[in-house]
Amino acid sequence: MPTVTWARLDGERRRAVLGAAEEEFAAHGFSGGSLNVVAKRAGVAKGSLFQYFADKRDLYAYVTDQASQRVRAYMEAQIHALDSSRPFFDFLTDLLDAWVAYFADNPRQRALHAAASFEVDTDARVSVRAVVHRHYLDVLRPLVRDAQARGDLRGDADVDMLLSLLLMILPHLALAPYVRGLDPLLGLDELSPEQPALAVRRFVAVLAAAFAPVPQPHTAVPNAGGHSHV
Repeated sequence: MPTVTWARLDGERRRAVLGAAEEEFAAHGFSGGSLNVVAKRAGVAKGSLFQYFADKRDLYAYVTDQASQRVRAYMEAQIHALDSSRPFFDFLTDLLDAWVAYFADNPRQRALHAAASFEVDTDARVSVRAVVHRHYLDVLRPLVRDAQARGDLRGDADVDMLLSLLLMILPHLALAPYVRGLDPLLGLDELSPEQPALAVRRFVAVLAAAFAPVPQPHTAVPNAGGHSHV
């Protein structure tokens, strides 16, 4: 995370460094990203970057955290607007639609998400995925917990398994429409505006089948006259 020196920088200089770093890492990831390019675009000496951050990986983790916070703020606003107290799987369908739309409209956020997902350097990937997962789970866990408390999930549902599946589904929906070869089954890279919405509904149907309560059949109860009623 940033040093005290970074905190003392004026806002314009911080925005210049952050913008340059985002542009470089979005285009080339951690391994291919150049601090020389970041420094040149930001108008600072390369050595200054090491006064702001401990190393390249620290800068990359910070960039990822800032990007994740923007996505999180948008999705939290959507959660409020969509009313998360509705039946969980209806709400989840609308939330995933909003998620897909966000990444369709924000190519830099999409590129940063892809860079974090596909990074080949193990240490860097572990660092940035930890940041991304923290934001995911901070938002998703309360939604799932509340859904179970309302009875929208089975009482014995494996909540961690549901969260784990969502952690796989969300990046797939964000990236597969734009990364050829990532999705071999659902047609997400067909560039059809309807295809992501269809995939969302297929994902939600599978999750609902696995985690929603099983409807109980009505039992006929005999009344005092010997007749039964439902």
